[in-house]
Amino acid sequence: MAHYYLDFEGPIKEIDQKILELETDAGSTDHTAELNSLKSERKLVQKDISSGLSRWQRVQLARHPQRPFSLDYIKYISSDFIELHGDRYFGDDSAVIAGIGNLNGQKVVLIGQQKGRNTKDNLFRNFGMMRPEGYRKSLRIMKLAQKFDLPIITLIDTPGAYPGLGAEERGQGEAIARNLLEMSKLTVPIISVVIGEGASGGALGIGVCDKMLMLENTWYSVISPEGCASILWRDASKAADAADAMKVTPEDLLEMKICDRIIEEPLGGAHRNFEEVAITLKNTLIEELEILKKIDPTSFLDQRIERYEKIGVYNES
Repeated sequence: MAHYYLDFEGPIKEIDQKILELETDAGSTDHTAELNSLKSERKLVQKDISSGLSRWQRVQLARHPQRPFSLDYIKYISSDFIELHGDRYFGDDSAVIAGIGNLNGQKVVLIGQQKGRNTKDNLFRNFGMMRPEGYRKSLRIMKLAQKFDLPIITLIDTPGAYPGLGAEERGQGEAIARNLLEMSKLTVPIISVVIGEGASGGALGIGVCDKMLMLENTWYSVISPEGCASILWRDASKAADAADAMKVTPEDLLEMKICDRIIEEPLGGAHRNFEEVAITLKNTLIEELEILKKIDPTSFLDQRIERYEKIGVYNES
């Protein structure tokens, strides 16, 4: 697959094109030294770009079309994953993957919002925007986790809940609110990982947790930067300003105590080396689950209340 470059990755694209030309040169000249030099230069350029990313550029990386999606991670984390379908009320929602798998010898419930790689897949997955039946399906699987005492891992990657008329008629708001209520009461550990975009109630509907982890080049906020800019300034092109104002990056959220841990990505982003980031994510999940297993299950509700009470502290003047 040809690599897709974002606007700010222009210098990397130029070097990659030179490398490709040398690698495909069928002549008798040995290009080893030149290739090694170009690869070293690319690494330095990537480091330079990565160290100076703006919040808006992080948002763009989180939306990279070649970025790994939930199903990629689920298949890597759990080779015996069994997907479960339907909410037993209305139907199935392909925007969310939910089922049971094995993580390092332990049965876990895995739930992840899923986007598509092309137009056909995106229409099938509804661009990762869950409908009410998706939230109800997720809750049904979470109740199974409760019944069989299985930890829950949710992978968040959505531009928001689906805002269509049908979704509203079937109770979109109620479905999300119900998940917030029921998830807060579960007596099994919940880990949520933002692997791409985390927007609005669409993300929070599967994001009530004991530990919130974020991959390095992701974002999480009450609304998308474009949506915020459209409301505040009537101009979606000011999305970069909105991203700065909302402080959407993992570092921002770590400072605000919303995020508990940032998972480093390979140089250039998760799409540059999927196996490396998948191994890191798997090991991090194993480590965090071991910590949560030592907590008394009856104290999860109190700890979740305490956790969310610390968010958004303000002073009255």
